[in-house]
Amino acid sequence: MSQPGLLAFTKMSGAGNDFILLDNRHGELCLEREQIALLCDRHRGVGADGLLIVERPQGAADFRMRYYNQDGGEAEMCGNGARCFARYAGRLDGSKTSLNFETVAGLIEAKILDSSVQLAMTKPINLELDRTISIDDRKFSIHSVNTGVPHAVIFVENLESIDIRSLGSQIRFHRAFAPEGTNANFVQIQENGKLAIRTYERGVEGETLACGTGVVAAALLYAALNNWSGDVKVLVRGGDWLQVCFRSDGRGFDDVFLRGPAEFVFEGQISLKVPKDVA
Repeated sequence: MSQPGLLAFTKMSGAGNDFILLDNRHGELCLEREQIALLCDRHRGVGADGLLIVERPQGAADFRMRYYNQDGGEAEMCGNGARCFARYAGRLDGSKTSLNFETVAGLIEAKILDSSVQLAMTKPINLELDRTISIDDRKFSIHSVNTGVPHAVIFVENLESIDIRSLGSQIRFHRAFAPEGTNANFVQIQENGKLAIRTYERGVEGETLACGTGVVAAALLYAALNNWSGDVKVLVRGGDWLQVCFRSDGRGFDDVFLRGPAEFVFEGQISLKVPKDVA
Protein backbone atom coordinates (compact mmCIF):
# COMPACT_ATOMS: atom_id res chain seq x y z
CA MET A 1 0.00 0.00 0.00
CA SER A 2 1.23 3.49 -0.83
CA GLN A 3 1.39 6.15 1.83
CA PRO A 4 -0.70 9.25 1.08
CA GLY A 5 0.99 11.34 -1.61
CA LEU A 6 3.39 8.56 -2.58
CA LEU A 7 3.28 6.32 -5.65
CA ALA A 8 4.18 2.64 -5.14
CA PHE A 9 6.28 1.16 -7.93
CA THR A 10 8.32 -1.89 -8.86
CA LYS A 11 11.61 -1.68 -10.76
CA MET A 12 12.43 -4.54 -13.16
CA SER A 13 15.09 -5.41 -15.70
CA GLY A 14 14.75 -7.35 -18.95
CA ALA A 15 18.32 -8.17 -20.04
CA GLY A 16 19.46 -4.75 -18.81
CA ASN A 17 16.54 -2.86 -20.36
CA ASP A 18 14.99 -1.40 -17.19
CA PHE A 19 11.40 -0.42 -16.42
CA ILE A 20 9.12 1.06 -13.80
CA LEU A 21 5.94 -0.99 -13.31
CA LEU A 22 2.69 0.34 -11.85
CA ASP A 23 -0.54 -1.39 -10.91
CA ASN A 24 -3.54 0.59 -12.21
CA ARG A 25 -6.17 -2.14 -12.29
CA HIS A 26 -8.49 0.13 -10.30
CA GLY A 27 -8.16 2.89 -12.90
CA GLU A 28 -7.38 5.65 -10.41
CA LEU A 29 -3.95 6.59 -11.80
CA CYS A 30 -3.70 9.19 -14.54
CA LEU A 31 -0.20 10.36 -15.40
CA GLU A 32 0.81 13.31 -17.55
CA ARG A 33 3.51 12.72 -20.15
CA GLU A 34 5.83 15.02 -18.21
CA GLN A 35 5.27 13.02 -15.01
CA ILE A 36 6.21 9.78 -16.77
CA ALA A 37 9.37 11.40 -18.10
CA LEU A 38 10.22 12.60 -14.58
CA LEU A 39 9.71 9.12 -13.12
CA CYS A 40 12.04 7.68 -15.78
CA ASP A 41 14.65 10.40 -15.29
CA ARG A 42 17.85 8.86 -13.91
CA HIS A 43 18.74 11.96 -11.87
CA ARG A 44 15.39 13.24 -10.57
CA GLY A 45 13.24 10.09 -10.58
CA VAL A 46 13.42 6.32 -10.27
CA GLY A 47 15.34 5.99 -13.52
CA ALA A 48 14.28 3.67 -16.35
CA ASP A 49 14.19 3.15 -20.10
CA GLY A 50 10.40 3.08 -19.93
CA LEU A 51 7.28 2.72 -17.81
CA LEU A 52 4.70 -0.08 -17.86
CA ILE A 53 1.19 0.13 -16.44
CA VAL A 54 -1.09 -2.82 -15.67
CA GLU A 55 -4.74 -2.11 -16.46
CA ARG A 56 -7.93 -4.10 -16.67
CA PRO A 57 -8.40 -5.58 -20.17
CA GLN A 58 -10.85 -4.10 -22.64
CA GLY A 59 -11.63 -7.57 -24.03
CA ALA A 60 -11.24 -11.18 -22.90
CA ALA A 61 -7.52 -11.03 -22.07
CA ASP A 62 -6.10 -11.29 -18.55
CA PHE A 63 -4.62 -7.78 -18.51
CA ARG A 64 -3.95 -4.70 -20.61
CA MET A 65 -0.38 -3.40 -20.95
CA ARG A 66 0.32 0.30 -21.46
CA TYR A 67 3.93 1.07 -22.37
CA TYR A 68 5.56 4.51 -22.29
CA ASN A 69 9.03 5.40 -23.50
CA GLN A 70 11.53 7.31 -21.39
CA ASP A 71 10.32 10.59 -22.94
CA GLY A 72 6.77 9.91 -21.70
CA GLY A 73 5.31 9.08 -25.11
CA GLU A 74 3.20 5.94 -25.45
CA ALA A 75 4.52 3.22 -27.77
CA GLU A 76 2.90 0.16 -29.30
CA MET A 77 5.06 -2.58 -27.86
CA CYS A 78 8.32 -3.46 -26.09
CA GLY A 79 9.63 -7.02 -26.03
CA ASN A 80 11.80 -6.73 -22.93
CA GLY A 81 9.11 -4.68 -21.24
CA ALA A 82 6.45 -7.24 -22.10
CA ARG A 83 8.47 -10.01 -20.43
CA CYS A 84 8.78 -7.89 -17.28
CA PHE A 85 5.10 -7.02 -17.49
CA ALA A 86 4.20 -10.73 -17.66
CA ARG A 87 6.18 -11.61 -14.51
CA TYR A 88 4.83 -8.59 -12.65
CA ALA A 89 1.21 -9.15 -13.67
CA GLY A 90 1.50 -12.87 -12.94
CA ARG A 91 2.62 -12.08 -9.41
CA LEU A 92 -0.26 -9.63 -8.95
CA ASP A 93 -2.74 -12.34 -9.89
CA GLY A 94 -1.61 -15.20 -7.67
CA SER A 95 1.63 -16.30 -9.33
CA LYS A 96 0.18 -17.05 -12.76
CA THR A 97 2.61 -18.90 -15.04
CA SER A 98 0.63 -18.48 -18.26
CA LEU A 99 -1.28 -15.35 -19.23
CA ASN A 100 -2.16 -13.04 -22.10
CA PHE A 101 -2.49 -9.29 -22.32
CA GLU A 102 -3.57 -6.58 -24.70
CA THR A 103 -1.08 -4.14 -26.22
CA VAL A 104 -1.45 -1.45 -28.86
CA ALA A 105 0.34 -3.87 -31.23
CA GLY A 106 -2.07 -6.74 -30.48
CA LEU A 107 -2.58 -9.62 -28.07
CA ILE A 108 0.55 -11.09 -26.46
CA GLU A 109 0.71 -14.52 -24.83
CA ALA A 110 3.34 -15.23 -22.19
CA LYS A 111 4.72 -18.19 -20.27
CA ILE A 112 6.73 -17.57 -17.11
CA LEU A 113 9.67 -19.96 -16.81
CA ASP A 114 11.56 -19.35 -13.56
CA SER A 115 13.44 -16.07 -14.07
CA SER A 116 12.85 -16.04 -17.83
CA VAL A 117 9.69 -15.41 -19.83
CA GLN A 118 8.67 -16.64 -23.28
CA LEU A 119 6.47 -14.38 -25.37
CA ALA A 120 4.35 -15.31 -28.36
CA MET A 121 4.87 -12.16 -30.43
CA THR A 122 2.40 -10.53 -32.79
CA LYS A 123 2.87 -11.32 -36.48
CA PRO A 124 5.69 -9.21 -37.97
CA ILE A 125 4.72 -6.89 -40.83
CA ASN A 126 6.29 -4.57 -43.41
CA LEU A 127 9.40 -6.68 -44.01
CA GLU A 128 11.70 -4.99 -46.54
CA LEU A 129 15.18 -6.14 -47.55
CA ASP A 130 18.15 -4.40 -49.18
CA ARG A 131 16.93 -0.83 -49.12
CA THR A 132 19.60 1.79 -49.84
CA ILE A 133 19.62 5.05 -47.90
CA SER A 134 22.13 7.91 -47.92
CA ILE A 135 23.57 9.45 -44.75
CA ASP A 136 26.34 12.06 -44.90
CA ASP A 137 27.05 11.16 -48.54
CA ARG A 138 27.49 7.49 -47.60
CA LYS A 139 25.18 4.75 -48.81
CA PHE A 140 23.94 2.04 -46.45
CA SER A 141 22.14 -1.21 -47.22
CA ILE A 142 19.37 -1.37 -44.65
CA HIS A 143 16.65 -3.88 -43.86
CA SER A 144 13.46 -3.26 -41.92
CA VAL A 145 10.50 -4.98 -40.30
CA ASN A 146 7.82 -4.09 -37.77
CA THR A 147 7.88 -6.53 -34.85
CA GLY A 148 5.36 -4.57 -32.80
CA VAL A 149 7.26 -1.35 -33.42
CA PRO A 150 9.32 -0.39 -36.50
CA HIS A 151 12.95 -1.50 -36.69
CA ALA A 152 15.74 -0.84 -39.18
CA VAL A 153 18.74 -3.17 -39.20
CA ILE A 154 22.24 -2.78 -40.63
CA PHE A 155 24.61 -5.76 -40.56
CA VAL A 156 28.17 -4.70 -39.75
CA GLU A 157 31.62 -6.28 -39.47
CA ASN A 158 32.56 -4.67 -36.14
CA LEU A 159 29.96 -3.49 -33.61
CA GLU A 160 32.51 -1.64 -31.51
CA SER A 161 33.45 0.68 -34.36
CA ILE A 162 29.91 2.05 -34.76
CA ASP A 163 29.03 5.52 -33.46
CA ILE A 164 25.61 4.45 -32.19
CA ARG A 165 24.46 7.86 -31.02
CA SER A 166 25.27 9.67 -34.24
CA LEU A 167 24.44 7.06 -36.88
CA GLY A 168 21.55 5.62 -34.90
CA SER A 169 19.96 9.04 -34.53
CA GLN A 170 20.29 9.78 -38.24
CA ILE A 171 18.61 6.50 -39.15
CA ARG A 172 15.92 6.95 -36.49
CA PHE A 173 14.92 10.35 -37.97
CA HIS A 174 15.67 9.55 -41.64
CA ARG A 175 13.02 10.64 -44.12
CA ALA A 176 12.79 7.05 -45.37
CA PHE A 177 11.08 6.16 -42.07
CA ALA A 178 8.99 9.30 -41.66
CA PRO A 179 6.73 10.28 -40.06
CA GLU A 180 6.86 7.93 -37.05
CA GLY A 181 10.59 7.19 -37.27
CA THR A 182 12.24 3.88 -36.47
CA ASN A 183 14.48 2.11 -33.99
CA ALA A 184 17.98 1.57 -35.39
CA ASN A 185 19.85 -1.71 -34.87
CA PHE A 186 23.43 -2.67 -35.72
CA VAL A 187 24.04 -6.40 -35.91
CA GLN A 188 27.19 -8.50 -36.18
CA ILE A 189 27.00 -12.17 -37.18
CA GLN A 190 29.13 -14.20 -34.77
CA GLU A 191 28.47 -17.64 -36.22
CA ASN A 192 25.55 -19.52 -37.77
CA GLY A 193 22.46 -18.74 -35.72
CA LYS A 194 24.24 -16.39 -33.30
CA LEU A 195 24.22 -12.60 -33.47
CA ALA A 196 25.34 -9.63 -31.39
CA ILE A 197 23.33 -6.42 -31.44
CA ARG A 198 23.42 -2.77 -30.41
CA THR A 199 20.25 -0.68 -30.55
CA TYR A 200 19.41 3.01 -30.70
CA GLU A 201 15.88 3.21 -29.29
CA ARG A 202 13.25 5.64 -30.44
CA GLY A 203 11.77 7.49 -27.44
CA VAL A 204 14.87 6.88 -25.34
CA GLU A 205 16.94 8.67 -28.01
CA GLY A 206 20.06 6.76 -27.21
CA GLU A 207 21.52 3.27 -26.89
CA THR A 208 19.90 0.84 -24.46
CA LEU A 209 21.35 -2.35 -22.99
CA ALA A 210 18.72 -4.44 -24.77
CA CYS A 211 15.67 -4.14 -27.01
CA GLY A 212 13.44 -7.21 -27.30
CA THR A 213 11.58 -6.22 -30.46
CA GLY A 214 14.94 -5.23 -31.96
CA VAL A 215 16.32 -8.68 -31.17
CA VAL A 216 13.33 -10.25 -32.90
CA ALA A 217 13.77 -7.96 -35.91
CA ALA A 218 17.48 -8.80 -36.20
CA ALA A 219 16.81 -12.55 -35.95
CA LEU A 220 14.05 -12.53 -38.58
CA LEU A 221 16.01 -10.39 -41.01
CA TYR A 222 19.08 -12.60 -40.55
CA ALA A 223 16.90 -15.63 -41.31
CA ALA A 224 15.37 -14.00 -44.38
CA LEU A 225 18.75 -12.97 -45.79
CA ASN A 226 20.51 -16.28 -45.07
CA ASN A 227 17.72 -18.81 -45.61
CA TRP A 228 18.02 -19.77 -41.94
CA SER A 229 15.23 -21.86 -40.40
CA GLY A 230 16.59 -22.65 -36.94
CA ASP A 231 16.39 -20.71 -33.69
CA VAL A 232 18.50 -17.57 -33.42
CA LYS A 233 20.37 -16.51 -30.29
CA VAL A 234 21.20 -12.83 -29.88
CA LEU A 235 23.71 -11.27 -27.49
CA VAL A 236 22.52 -7.86 -26.26
CA ARG A 237 24.64 -5.03 -24.94
CA GLY A 238 23.78 -5.87 -21.34
CA GLY A 239 25.50 -9.25 -21.69
CA ASP A 240 22.45 -11.54 -21.83
CA TRP A 241 21.49 -13.93 -24.61
CA LEU A 242 17.92 -13.78 -25.91
CA GLN A 243 16.43 -16.56 -28.04
CA VAL A 244 14.09 -16.15 -31.01
CA CYS A 245 12.25 -19.01 -32.68
CA PHE A 246 9.79 -18.80 -35.57
CA ARG A 247 8.17 -20.49 -38.52
CA SER A 248 8.78 -19.24 -42.06
CA ASP A 249 6.87 -20.07 -45.23
CA GLY A 250 9.35 -18.29 -47.50
CA ARG A 251 7.18 -15.19 -47.75
CA GLY A 252 6.91 -14.15 -44.12
CA PHE A 253 7.04 -15.32 -40.52
CA ASP A 254 4.53 -16.82 -38.10
CA ASP A 255 4.66 -18.30 -34.60
CA VAL A 256 7.41 -15.93 -33.49
CA PHE A 257 8.60 -16.44 -29.90
CA LEU A 258 11.03 -14.41 -27.82
CA ARG A 259 12.60 -15.86 -24.67
CA GLY A 260 14.80 -14.04 -22.20
CA PRO A 261 15.24 -12.87 -18.59
CA ALA A 262 12.83 -10.69 -16.62
CA GLU A 263 14.04 -9.84 -13.14
CA PHE A 264 12.71 -7.92 -10.16
CA VAL A 265 15.19 -5.27 -9.03
CA PHE A 266 13.51 -3.40 -6.16
CA GLU A 267 10.27 -1.89 -4.93
CA GLY A 268 9.68 1.57 -3.51
CA GLN A 269 7.53 4.64 -3.20
CA ILE A 270 8.09 8.06 -4.72
CA SER A 271 6.43 11.43 -4.55
CA LEU A 272 4.50 12.02 -7.76
CA LYS A 273 5.66 15.49 -8.74
CA VAL A 274 3.67 17.84 -10.92
CA PRO A 275 5.92 19.40 -13.59
CA LYS A 276 6.21 23.20 -13.43
CA ASP A 277 4.65 23.71 -16.86
CA VAL A 278 1.62 21.61 -15.78
CA ALA A 279 1.13 23.06 -12.31
